[in-house]
Amino acid sequence: MNSFYYKRVLLKISGESLMGKQTYGIDTDMVLRVAEEIKDVSEQGIEVCLVIGGGNIFRGVSGAAAGMERATGDYMGMLATVMNALAMQSALEQKDVPVRVMSALPISAVCEPYIRRRAMRHMEKGRIVIFAAGTGNPFFTTDTAAALRASEMNCDVLLKGTRVDGVYDSDPEKFANAKRFDALSYIHVLSRDLKVMDASAISLSRENNIPILVFSISNSGGFNSVLKHDGAFTLVNEAGAR
Repeated sequence: MNSFYYKRVLLKISGESLMGKQTYGIDTDMVLRVAEEIKDVSEQGIEVCLVIGGGNIFRGVSGAAAGMERATGDYMGMLATVMNALAMQSALEQKDVPVRVMSALPISAVCEPYIRRRAMRHMEKGRIVIFAAGTGNPFFTTDTAAALRASEMNCDVLLKGTRVDGVYDSDPEKFANAKRFDALSYIHVLSRDLKVMDASAISLSRENNIPILVFSISNSGGFNSVLKHDGAFTLVNEAGAR
């Protein structure tokens, strides 16, 4: 018997996390390490699906700020998430892990279209499913896509793997005295405008009673540990308590 708290999980990884120590693009060593952690968890009977951001390649909001039409920038960002998903698929396949990429934008030459029932079947067969291209619509972030897919897949928890080990009252990469929260309620996150995920993602998670665990994907073994409620992380749920 294992001591995992959850059976089916969605792991949301920021695109920036895949940069490793680089300032842009994909760090192959980082992708392979994350793939190894996913493999370790999957082999212990946990059903895993993923959503990966695209901020390491392109961010629609910054494109809009630079004068590009926001919708166009968001579609470009969706394509960036497909690139990251394919990189993760390749890393997992190198480790002999069965995996499928499903895109909300039809790109049949490189991945499957997203069909909910087919995705459920893949997971039931023990395959890792990577959801690419966000929700397929502009003006929605990959955080919202993660909350949506977690709801559709009936996941027990949404895990957000970032570069820091939880939710802080200020940016810990800029302020040494930033305080980490052990647990927060959805309402607390929304009312204090804490930058865990965007408001749509938090509201969708709350509506479907899906807890959110924020942890550092940069720490080796962090994914396995957080599923057992070990190590440093922040839990966001209705009660605001672990």
